[in-house]
Amino acid sequence: MPYEPPPELAALSLGELAEAAAARKLPPLDQWTPAETGDSEMRIAADGRWFHQGGIISRPAMVRAFSSLLTRDADGAHWLVTPFQRLSIAVDDAAFLATDMELRHDEADQPVLAFRLNTDDVVLAGPDHPLRIAGTPDLPAFYLAVRYGTEARLNRSTYGQLIDHALEISPDSQALVVESMGAHFALVPPA
Repeated sequence: MPYEPPPELAALSLGELAEAAAARKLPPLDQWTPAETGDSEMRIAADGRWFHQGGIISRPAMVRAFSSLLTRDADGAHWLVTPFQRLSIAVDDAAFLATDMELRHDEADQPVLAFRLNTDDVVLAGPDHPLRIAGTPDLPAFYLAVRYGTEARLNRSTYGQLIDHALEISPDSQALVVESMGAHFALVPPA
């Protein structure tokens, strides 16, 4: 059965966004303890493209399947995990790219920031999926926690959407801050 991409974020209500975020059936990587360790001979480039033995993996369904097996350990190493193997994977920057953002409000009128990833996953920023800012004030880098220690780097247009939102809610403030699902995130990298 061919993969059918989900509708654009802008067309989805908050309920539909939450449903999309929860709908992906992911393997229980945290419950697996594979005995074998090796090298996948794979790499995720900074622009989100996946490679195997130097050749690009061009099928989105393959990338989506492999991405569901990704973890990152406390040392920052990325792994593809199955019940039997744990294979290292080189990641140039972040395992995912956030390619779109939408703002919605819940029934209590609290803001919820929804992000679409390059794998078509939907992640709602909040306490379980915090935003992290790195880089410098002149060249910031914005990251969103995804799952099992992995992160998505916000691409240029998506962090532009995030900054525009921050400026809308506090145009006179020197400190750019956004809120999502009750969590507050400063958008200024450490000096």
